Amino acid sequence: MTEHEAIVKQLQAVQNASRKIVTLDTETIDGLLVELADRIPAAADAILEANRKDLDRMDAADPRYDRLLLNESRLKAIAADLRNVAALPSPLDRVLEERVLPNGLELRKVSVPLGVVGIIYESRPNVTFDVFALCLKSGNATVLKGGSDASFSNIAIVELIQTVIRDRGLDADMIYLLPAEREAAHILLNAVGYIDVIIPRGSQQLIDFARKHSTVPVIETGAGIVHTYFDESGDIAMGRDIVFNAKTRRPSVCNALDTLIVHESRIDDLPVLVELLEEKMVQLYADEPAYYKLLGRYPDELLEMATPEHYGTEFLSLKLSIKTVASFEEALDHIARHSSKHSEAIIASDQAAIDDFMKRVDAAAVYANTSTAFTDGAQFGLGAEIGISTQKLHARGPMALRELCSYKWLVTGQGQVRPA
Repeated sequence: MTEHEAIVKQLQAVQNASRKIVTLDTETIDGLLVELADRIPAAADAILEANRKDLDRMDAADPRYDRLLLNESRLKAIAADLRNVAALPSPLDRVLEERVLPNGLELRKVSVPLGVVGIIYESRPNVTFDVFALCLKSGNATVLKGGSDASFSNIAIVELIQTVIRDRGLDADMIYLLPAEREAAHILLNAVGYIDVIIPRGSQQLIDFARKHSTVPVIETGAGIVHTYFDESGDIAMGRDIVFNAKTRRPSVCNALDTLIVHESRIDDLPVLVELLEEKMVQLYADEPAYYKLLGRYPDELLEMATPEHYGTEFLSLKLSIKTVASFEEALDHIARHSSKHSEAIIASDQAAIDDFMKRVDAAAVYANTSTAFTDGAQFGLGAEIGISTQKLHARGPMALRELCSYKWLVTGQGQVRPA
């Protein structure tokens, strides 16, 4: 049997397992997730050893290093997320609509699983836990294609998950980790009849690859080219704290700030607006007005003149571009030209400017006077997210349990037949 044939055979097994998941009651699903969380501490040494093997192959200066890193505190947070998902209401079998037709037919529109969800992701082994929890809670089977960077970590995590599943007498084929080789991704993307939807989580390059090569429907998630516009009415103290948080809290994640846009009437406040960034050694790429305003007020070695390539870039590191604009309209134009439609923010006191910004900016999450770091399923009260959808069909923004469901119509009659 070739590797291709072996993968297809396993995908068939996952599809069969997906039909069993829909028969599980909420207590069984929640109990499995809680037990998985409870068993993480005992498995921590094995998971962290596998993670160290992955980390040893990556340069610590690589922006992906932080995404790859697991430690005891992160494993505790993962266990907490699993328990949080278990505690959430089930998204299944919700009656979304019901009515009786004039002919007496009773119609109910109810939520159901998507079926088999395929996830392609890079350098983030925590996604393996998150995805499994959300897919199981929403009644879906899971097929994972992680990057080679995290292969040891992902194998160790899936082994733990499957052990817990088997120990509870359930079908371990409800989760399947594909080989790390690139060829497996092509098989997944073209597994029509076995996979119901593909969700890529990672760089714009990965998302573009999935969209270009997949014959299975794709929900685009992940890439965040994030802007914050400091309006002429913005509060400088508030803006300073927001910019610092949005850029430095976790610079390697998709909701991190990439470009600060400043109204030219507030250019004198720019040194104060970015002063906290020096603490974290943030590299600034400033256009000409901003560059000369910061010269001598921000470390020379961390200040460069911006080039066109610095705009529309998701840095995923301690780098930030700065754009000066002459008007509110120019700020909107810049965002429209460079945004990935993930998260965008305005800092302003003028309520009319805030209202206009929030109405006209096209993004999954639009903020006023707060940090874009809040674009996160858990922060939105949705539980651990499966990704941030940047498209408009089916789901948009943080995708959690309800977004992993579809629906079907249940029609009950009493012998009605349709007239010819």
